[in-house]
Amino acid sequence: MKFSVLGAGSWGTTFAKLLIENGHEVLLWARREELAEQINKDHVNLEYLPSIELPPTLIATSKIYEIEQFSDNLVIAVPVKYLQETLEKITTVPKTVINLSKGIDSKLRTVSSIVASKWQRVTYAILSGPCHAPEVARRLPTSVVIASEDEYTANLFQSALSNEFFRVYTTEDVLGVEICGAVKNVIAIAAGVLDGLGHWHNAKASLITRGLHEITRFGLAMGCKSPLTFMGLAGMGDLIVTCTSNYSRNRYVGEMIGKGMVLEDLLSNMKMIAEGVHTVGPLLELAKSLNVDMPISQKVYEVLFLGKKPHEAIYELMKRPLKIENEFKQIDLQPASRDI
Repeated sequence: MKFSVLGAGSWGTTFAKLLIENGHEVLLWARREELAEQINKDHVNLEYLPSIELPPTLIATSKIYEIEQFSDNLVIAVPVKYLQETLEKITTVPKTVINLSKGIDSKLRTVSSIVASKWQRVTYAILSGPCHAPEVARRLPTSVVIASEDEYTANLFQSALSNEFFRVYTTEDVLGVEICGAVKNVIAIAAGVLDGLGHWHNAKASLITRGLHEITRFGLAMGCKSPLTFMGLAGMGDLIVTCTSNYSRNRYVGEMIGKGMVLEDLLSNMKMIAEGVHTVGPLLELAKSLNVDMPISQKVYEVLFLGKKPHEAIYELMKRPLKIENEFKQIDLQPASRDI
């Protein structure tokens, strides 16, 4: 098969490498010409994937019209913050979109909704799960899930992507997988704050558990197809790795905030995007519209943007009214009417 990969960051480059290793043809789009030239000449992406040798047959370009001409299987691997403006540069309609990006944009849209606003009839799939790029690039065992409402598409790409170190499962719950990928980044910032305060293991385990509960409550209120999605690779799996791994940009942001660093200074020194920083505001707007309480996400927002001290935020979380552990029976599980 042939694939056009939109975005030459760490995950986009790694995914292109995976496709090449699986016998497919790939053209990788980089926003900057010098990065494309480096990949083509030196077969390495020093900025986003250092120390990883790339296949000589992996070709990169900075000309977006070339990826349109190359394949009608379009892989999205650009930050959600910049996705709309990037898609506007594409003039042709792809047959299939495979999304690797995770987040909710300022217009309160997941990636499937952003794509649908550009191309109404394109076949859409999302790949997600615990898959930090450096480990996939090093061919370490990884399992993920691909979600599509079209069963044939999910099965097709499951076979096309799977190999001896990269195992792909399928699901129809597109929105559930998208919600998991977006909200777990916010929870990971909170987990990083605990690391910055001194690696509080009891608190972190509790945070991950209650964070998963928070993601599930929000996802069900949004109308996701199955609560089991949140217990799977896109939910629990991705949440665990993002909250604990040193590769996690969102966890790193939280850790530095916990150590007293100012958010603006921190972001100005980062090469890659921490999606949770840009997701938390729109997430809370959506939650408010659905009358869903998201206390952890709320405190992340207050610490990041309102100057609240981490210790104060933690105290307020711990002093919330006491309640039963499992509140799902109290949630209206009717699908939300919101189009996202």
